[in-house]
Amino acid sequence: MLEHGHTGGQTRSPASQSTSALVERGHIRLLTFNLQVGIQTSAYHHYLTRSWQHVLPNPQRLKRLALVGSVLEQFDVVGLQEVDGGSFRSSRVNQVEYLAAQAKFPHYFQQLNRNLGHFAQHSNGLLSRLTPSHIEEHRLPGMLPGRGAIHVRYGEGPDALHIFVAHLALSHRGRVRQLNYLSDIIEPLRHVVVMGDLNCTPEQLHAHERFSTSLPLHPVKPLLSYPSWQPRRALDHILLSQTLEAADVRVLDHLFSDHLPIAVDLPLPAACLAAIQPSV
Repeated sequence: MLEHGHTGGQTRSPASQSTSALVERGHIRLLTFNLQVGIQTSAYHHYLTRSWQHVLPNPQRLKRLALVGSVLEQFDVVGLQEVDGGSFRSSRVNQVEYLAAQAKFPHYFQQLNRNLGHFAQHSNGLLSRLTPSHIEEHRLPGMLPGRGAIHVRYGEGPDALHIFVAHLALSHRGRVRQLNYLSDIIEPLRHVVVMGDLNCTPEQLHAHERFSTSLPLHPVKPLLSYPSWQPRRALDHILLSQTLEAADVRVLDHLFSDHLPIAVDLPLPAACLAAIQPSV
């Protein structure tokens, strides 16, 4: 059963590739992407010259999203950050719902983190081919409200798979509080993935002792993802518990945003596969 958050979660008709088919395959393909609400950014000066697109609609935005959707179709679970939930600037298009339709995902969830009414709907998003057993959203602590995390659970019991989609604060103090918050949730869990724009490098993650030892988590591989046109920093991450090991990790080509997408092919342990196998 998919639990609906008050900001809006949705399911759609069954996908051509069911949960049982994915489980039979034995691995899932994950992707995290900071979409920057579909703004094309390929140089620092675009932050100034194209800043109007954060508040005004652009007729090219849907064309870009359609191209993004064709890439997302290759994956099984996608975490999105900086998506718009349907406002004036996005031409009233809920970008999570639109990408789910474009990439043929049967399940999607939007977490509204900063509600600016008709002007902007700052959100995180989850797209999934696997059927979630439970979805919970978290308001992350910080001096400025507007950061959040989506927690999706696949399966039941201690071997269920837990995936977190998070977008952390820019400030160091804010991130410390948010990593403390996530550590409390993650610590008792076994099979865990944390993915998203964490706004910190692997070194900064390791320096946060509580977060790096709570499960512990470890960076899959520090891939440079920001800025997208000349990547110099690893700010976007897919982190795995020690029960999980990535088979393939890669950064995707530039998809308009100022961040590059990060992808992981994740084989699942037999016990985890059994836990998420739907009953028939």
